[in-house]
Amino acid sequence: MKKVFLLLLIALTFLALPALKSYATVTQDTTSTAPPDDIVFTEVGSAQDSAANKIIADTVKKDKPISQNNVEKPSSSTDGAEKLTLWQTFIKGLFGGFLAFLMPCIFPMVPLTISYFTKKAGSRKKGIGQAIIYGISIIVIYVVFGLLITVLFGSSKLNELSSSGWFNFAFFILLVVFAISFFGAFEITLPSSFVNKIDQKADTSKGLGGIFFMAASLALVSFSCTGPIIGTLLVEASSKGNVLGPAVGMFGFALALALPFTLSAIFPGFLNSMPKSGGWLNSVKVCLGFLELALALKFLSAADLVWHWEWFDREVFLCLWIVIFVLMGIYLLGKIKFSHDSDLPYVSVPRLFLAILSFSFAVYILPGLWGAPVSTLSGLAPPMNTQDFVLGGNAQASTPPTGFPAKVKYAEKLHPPRGFNAFFDLNEGLAYAKEVKKPLLIDFTGHACVNCRRMEDQVWIDPEVGRLIREEFVLIQLYVDERSIEVPANQVHYSEILRKQTKDLGAWNADFQATTYNSNSQPFYVLAGHDLKTLVAPQGAIFDAKEYALYLQSALDIFNGKK
Repeated sequence: MKKVFLLLLIALTFLALPALKSYATVTQDTTSTAPPDDIVFTEVGSAQDSAANKIIADTVKKDKPISQNNVEKPSSSTDGAEKLTLWQTFIKGLFGGFLAFLMPCIFPMVPLTISYFTKKAGSRKKGIGQAIIYGISIIVIYVVFGLLITVLFGSSKLNELSSSGWFNFAFFILLVVFAISFFGAFEITLPSSFVNKIDQKADTSKGLGGIFFMAASLALVSFSCTGPIIGTLLVEASSKGNVLGPAVGMFGFALALALPFTLSAIFPGFLNSMPKSGGWLNSVKVCLGFLELALALKFLSAADLVWHWEWFDREVFLCLWIVIFVLMGIYLLGKIKFSHDSDLPYVSVPRLFLAILSFSFAVYILPGLWGAPVSTLSGLAPPMNTQDFVLGGNAQASTPPTGFPAKVKYAEKLHPPRGFNAFFDLNEGLAYAKEVKKPLLIDFTGHACVNCRRMEDQVWIDPEVGRLIREEFVLIQLYVDERSIEVPANQVHYSEILRKQTKDLGAWNADFQATTYNSNSQPFYVLAGHDLKTLVAPQGAIFDAKEYALYLQSALDIFNGKK
């Protein structure tokens, strides 16, 4: 049963799709004329949301950037979203550490390490003390490594990279390489000379220094197994735009890695109850390789959307995921064997159940090829507007309302969610809203925004929500990571927030959101009148359709004078 529990951890990696939403309150500052210096930057597609209340902005001047006036700054209560994200990052790190512990490079080392401490210490009490120091040393090493990532790159730069096509494509290649390594084609190792020097230090040093270098040796020797997991965790944690993200992620990872060593020394019975090493450890590694390969496609999809390739659509993504999880199920049944796999004389019960789970997941996402929403993959899979075929209808958008332009600005590259009509230029959308006398739904979004896609695929498809957006509001989608579209020369200006010229549409939209609404998180929904004053407090992702419909209706009632 212990093996069942340990192996089930693998399956949870593709079933755990956390979604957090948070809200923030603000205080008023009616004298501010310069961009605020306390804006919290977050990842495009992260779980963080921020909101501002009663924000006042200038009306739009055609073909000119909107200036900031009377912008309110968030109060200290905005830290709530940050704390939730750090907690989420810690949990992911903890989970990654437990998976790393099951790797063939680490798991067999537990009894050897504990035996070494016990014999060298001479007494059980001293051995326990040294094992605790050993565990703390592991945590210190990984946390310092996480902090170095932030020091070298900076949270703002990592936040910008997370929405970059090059960053997403490079990470896709990296995860594919990690997956191939897990399949046994090669091992990712550090230079042997460097590892040998650390080993020599561990042998010759005495006291705390020797224990610390032993922990460093474990980190270096096991890099071939832990490197892919650490790489995945660090990039995700860093791209949150939080200075402490990488360190918190590494703390969770190191804690999970160090606990078994320490507990085995304190409670010898714990060591005896652990499953024995064997071929099942390599099976864990290979299964992680399949999961790394599936996750890599998410980053390829983001690069495709940012660069407007328009070839890696939803069907291609789902086909590859179906094949990957079918192959994973076949591997678990022993029908596929890699070079470093041991013989499988029979299929154990844990393998059978994991194979059933893998096959079932592949069958579950199969209807997505014909347009089923497949809500579990919302945000990971490409958006529905990339679907070429939908069973029962292939319309890309609903019938445009009366007076809606036949072609809106930037429509050659940007597309609204399936079933909706949207503007992608603020001035054009505002002019139309004034003409039809409807309020604005300004949707600050991004190509690489996971929660933006989840909102569109899970919430906007609700009949009441869809009706309100289509019939009662003018939808304006402002992409903050659109780099390929240049804005007119008279709109280009230097952004104090971004610290660069707003030459592309994404930079202009990001600067407008930050300086006007004091937020840089996506999705960010602003329900406003024709003067761009907010009707209700802007919100981030709201994954409850009824709650989101009430949110839309409350702004509509205010606009129509019912409140």
